[in-house]
Amino acid sequence: MPAFLHRLGRLAFRRRRRMLALWLALVAAAVVCMTAFGGTGKLDNTFSIPGSESQRALDRMKTDFPTFSGTGAQIVFTATDGQKVTDPADSARIRAALGAAASAPQVAKVVSPFDAHTISADGTTAVAQVRYEVPQSALEPNALDELKSAVAGANQQGMRVDVGGSAFGNAPSESHRSDIIGVGVALVILTLTFGSLLTAGIPVVTALFGVATAIFGALSLTGTVSISSTAQSLALMIGLAVGIDYALFIVSRHRFHLAHGMEPEESAALAVGTAGSAVVFAGLTVVIAMTGLTVVGIPYLTAMGLAAAGAVLIAVLVATTLLPAILGFAGTRLTPGPGSRAMRREQAVGGAGEDAVGATGDSLASATGENVLSGTGDNVAGGTGESVASRTGEIVAGGTGEHVASRTGEHVAGAAANAAERWFRLVTRRPLLTLVAVVASLGALAWPAHDMRLALPDNGTAPKSSSQRIAFDRVGEKLGPGFNGPLLVLADTSHSSDPTTAAQRVAATIGALPDVATVGKPVANPATHTALIQVIPDSAPSDPATKTLVNSIRDDRAAILRDTGATVQVTGSTAVSVDVAAKLNSALIPFAAVVIGLSLLLLLLVFRSLVVPLKAAAGFLLSIAATLGAVVGAFQLGHLGSLIGVDTTGPVSSFLPIILLAVLFGLAMDYEVFLVSRMRESYLRTGNPLGAVHSGARHSGRVVTAAALIMTSVFAAFLTSDSTMLKQIAFALAAGVLLDAFVIRMTFVPAVLALTRHAAWWLPKWLERRLPDLDIEGDRLGPAPAVPESVALTPSTAD
Repeated sequence: MPAFLHRLGRLAFRRRRRMLALWLALVAAAVVCMTAFGGTGKLDNTFSIPGSESQRALDRMKTDFPTFSGTGAQIVFTATDGQKVTDPADSARIRAALGAAASAPQVAKVVSPFDAHTISADGTTAVAQVRYEVPQSALEPNALDELKSAVAGANQQGMRVDVGGSAFGNAPSESHRSDIIGVGVALVILTLTFGSLLTAGIPVVTALFGVATAIFGALSLTGTVSISSTAQSLALMIGLAVGIDYALFIVSRHRFHLAHGMEPEESAALAVGTAGSAVVFAGLTVVIAMTGLTVVGIPYLTAMGLAAAGAVLIAVLVATTLLPAILGFAGTRLTPGPGSRAMRREQAVGGAGEDAVGATGDSLASATGENVLSGTGDNVAGGTGESVASRTGEIVAGGTGEHVASRTGEHVAGAAANAAERWFRLVTRRPLLTLVAVVASLGALAWPAHDMRLALPDNGTAPKSSSQRIAFDRVGEKLGPGFNGPLLVLADTSHSSDPTTAAQRVAATIGALPDVATVGKPVANPATHTALIQVIPDSAPSDPATKTLVNSIRDDRAAILRDTGATVQVTGSTAVSVDVAAKLNSALIPFAAVVIGLSLLLLLLVFRSLVVPLKAAAGFLLSIAATLGAVVGAFQLGHLGSLIGVDTTGPVSSFLPIILLAVLFGLAMDYEVFLVSRMRESYLRTGNPLGAVHSGARHSGRVVTAAALIMTSVFAAFLTSDSTMLKQIAFALAAGVLLDAFVIRMTFVPAVLALTRHAAWWLPKWLERRLPDLDIEGDRLGPAPAVPESVALTPSTAD
C-alpha cells in the first residue's frame, strides 16, 4: 500500500490541475443530482423495525384503520383568566378552530375533545386529536405550519392554543451554524499548530471538498432511499472532523520533510505514502465499523451508518488525491521560514528529536561529529566531544565525552522536549501510579452508566419554547403523562364467535393491568374482523413503567386468546420505541465483540505485538464506559446540563451506544496508529523501550493533540442543535474523543508501555512468521530525511 500511495501522491502532485478539476466536477455533479433527484425536503425521520410486532401491526392498520396508521398531532386549548373550555364562548371558538384544522393539508380526521372526553378535570384544558394517513416523513413541508395557521384564530384573549404531537417529533434540525463554528475553531487550532495561515487553510479546504461531495451525494439519494436528517448531520459531523484530521496528518509530515530540505514533489509523495497509509488504514476501520451497523436491521440506523461511512471514505480519497494536488499548488510556500519558531520546532523533532542514547547508553556525541540541535538552537555536542552548553553557557558535560543522558536512556536536551514529550516523561515516571489514577478516574466517570435508560426522543426533550414542548408539558400536567404516548392494541377477532363482545373483553382485560389510566372504546372494522383499542398508561412514554406495560400486554396474549379467541398486537409510537430499544440492546454486545475483536486483529497485524492490541482494547473499553457515564450524567441526571443547553432530563437515545461504539472505535485507531507506530519505529532502531515511548511523543504528540482538539471542537459545535438525538451524539463523540485521546492514548498508553518495557513489543516467533507485514508507516519507502548541517546550525531567535 505505501508504494502505491507514494505513486498516487506523486501523480496527483504532477497532475494537480486535472485532479482539482476532477474534484470540482464531482462536487458539481453531486449538486446537480441532489437538485434533480433528492433534497432536504425528502428526508425521512421515521423509525421502523421491519418484522417487529409494532411494525407488523402498523402495516396491517394501513388497510384496516388507515386514519390511525399515520402520524398524529395534538391541538391543546388552554383557557386562561379563570375561564373554562366548556364555557359557551370558548367551546364555540374551539369548534371553529377544529373545523379549520380539518381543512388543513393531508388531515384525514379531527377528533373533538368534547367527543373523546379529553378535557382536564378542572376544565381549563382540552386536547383535540388530528389524524394523518401518512407517516411524518410523507407530510408536505408546510403541512404542520398550515395546521398551526388554521387554529391560530382561537389564540385570542382568554385562550391559548399550542400544537404538538408525534407529527412534530424528531423534526429536522438546521446545522449550518454548527458547521461554521466547527470550521472556525479548527482553523484557529491549525494556525496555532503550524504557525501559518496558508498551511492551516489547506486541511480545511480539502475537508470541505469531501463534506460537500458526501452530503450532496447522500441528499441526491433521498428520492429513492430513506435517509434521516440525523444521518445527514452525522455524516456532516464525522466527515468534517476526519477530513480535517486526515489532512492534518499528511500536511504535518509534508511540512516536516520540507523543513529538512526535501523537494516539494518528493515530500508530498512520501507524506502520502507514509502518513497516507495510516490514514487509509484508520479510515477503513471507521468505514467497516459504520457499515457494520447495517446488520442490526433498523433502516434508520442503517442509513446513519452508510451515510457516515460514505463521508469517511470520501475523506480518505480526498486526503490521498486532492490533498497532494493542493500541496503541488502551494509548492515551497509551505516550508517554514528560516529561523522561525516552526522551523526550529521541526528541526528539533528531526535532529535533536532522535534518541541521543541507545539501549546501551552511548554517550551523546556521535562518532561522525554531527551537531545535534537543541530546542533553543544551541549546539549540544560537537564531533570532538565538546562540552554541552545550556542557554546560559554553563558546562553540562566536559570534553571527555561523559554521558549526558541518564541511565534510563531519556532524551538529552530537556529544553528540546516539546509539551507532549514532557507529559509522557511525567506519566512514565511512576507508570503503575498513573494506571491506577486513570482507571479510578474513568471508573468513577463511568459509574452512572449502570443506570442508563434508553428510549427514542420525544417532544418532552424538545426546546422549552417550542410549541410541541409546551403542548407536551401541558397535556402531561392536566390529563396525565400517558396521554402523550398512548398505546394502540390491534385485536384480530376473526376467530371469535362474537367479535364485538371479544373486543370489549380484550379492552376490559387490558384495563385491569397495572399502570393503565384508561382504555378507550374499541373501534371495530367489521369487514376485516379487527378492532383497535387505545390504551392510556399512567406513566410517560419514556418511563420504564410504560415499557413494562407494553411487555405485560404482550405477555398476556396467550390468556387473552384463550379467554376471548382474539389475538392482539401492541403498536403506536411508544411501542415502536420499546421495540427499537430492545433490538439495539440485543445487538449491542455482539456488535461490541466484533468491534473489539477487529481492533485486536488489526493492531496485531500493524504492530506485531501482543501487549499493544490488548492495551488498546482495554483503553477503548475504558473510554467507551466513561463516555456513556458522562452522557447519562449530563442528559439523564442533569449534571451541568445547562452548560450544553439541556433544559430537561430524559433517557439516552437508543441509538447512541451502538453509534458511539462504531465511531469512536475508528477514531481511536487513528491516534493509536499515529502515536504508537512512531514508538515502534524508535524501538526497532534503538532497542530502548522507554526512549521509544518518549520518541513517539516527540514526533507525533503535537499532531495528535491538535487532531483531537479539532475533532472535539467540530463535534462540540453541534451541541447547538435543537435535535436531542443529535445533541446527545455530538456530546458523546466530543467527550469520547477528548477522553480517548488525552486520557487513554496520551496517558494510559505510555504508562502501560513503560511498565511492560521490552515485553510490549514481543511476539512469538511462530506467529510473527505467519502474519503479513502491512508496513503502515511506509518504512520500505526509505529513511526520513536528515537535517542538513547548514540548516541545523542556523541560529535565530525570530518567530
